[in-house]
Amino acid sequence: MPHSEFDFARTAFHASLLKKTLTINDKGIPSNADKGYKSSIKIALGIADRLKAEVIGERIAGQTSGNQFEDACSQFVKNTFCKLNHLRPGTWDVHQVKGRNRLEIAKYDQYAHLVALNDAANNNPALAAALGSDYTITPDIVVARYPESDEHINAHELLVDDKVSRLASLRHSNNGRPLLHASISCKWTLRSDRAQNARSEALNLIRNRKGRLPHVVVVTAEPMPSRLVSIALGTGDIDCVYHFALYELQETLKELEMDQAIDMLNIMVEGKRLKDISDLPLDLAV
Repeated sequence: MPHSEFDFARTAFHASLLKKTLTINDKGIPSNADKGYKSSIKIALGIADRLKAEVIGERIAGQTSGNQFEDACSQFVKNTFCKLNHLRPGTWDVHQVKGRNRLEIAKYDQYAHLVALNDAANNNPALAAALGSDYTITPDIVVARYPESDEHINAHELLVDDKVSRLASLRHSNNGRPLLHASISCKWTLRSDRAQNARSEALNLIRNRKGRLPHVVVVTAEPMPSRLVSIALGTGDIDCVYHFALYELQETLKELEMDQAIDMLNIMVEGKRLKDISDLPLDLAV
């Protein structure tokens, strides 16, 4: 039985996935496994067994499972990160991005200038060809902080007035747009193209920002360590990768005596490149 609030939230997160996303078909293949690889099936099945997966069903469409995974991750972050206001004060918004608006990112202060860039590209074919779509980023989940009023900033003493801090984005009188605190990319499974997409999105967030870089993270349910390596190893683009059931993955690999996979996983974990989903809210509070 779960004891802490985060333990309870993690259990609820897995329970929501077990309802319709993490399923096992009549051939014993979990929905997050690659049916073409025996090791993927064995590892995914070990994780599913530990999460008490009992639903028997056919694999749902990839886009549907991806959307359901995004929704579950969004609810988990909302239910955990929003309890850390004593560690990370502020007025926060956590939500799954519905649809694929190319300029979703321009709603936030650090990327608001992309609207002007997009307008210029629309009116200039040569510029559009040069820019491509590198400036368009659509996160799966966003964590945003709203600017603070002067009354709130000056709640305990007069810290700011009309003479100072006239460009600070956190001050509502200077900026009416929310600040992007985190961009969360959700990948139900990982193939080489999906890993590359996540890295490209991260690099675009880095290159196109004006101001503070938001947290850039990936959450995945990929069972195979060899595929987790493709997105987790290396630095400079993604902060960290979070596995939806890291503890269960570690237990499964140990039970299956997959020493090479265990070594690979240990490199990622000990190198602080791979963590459990329960670590994510506290990392976002940094």
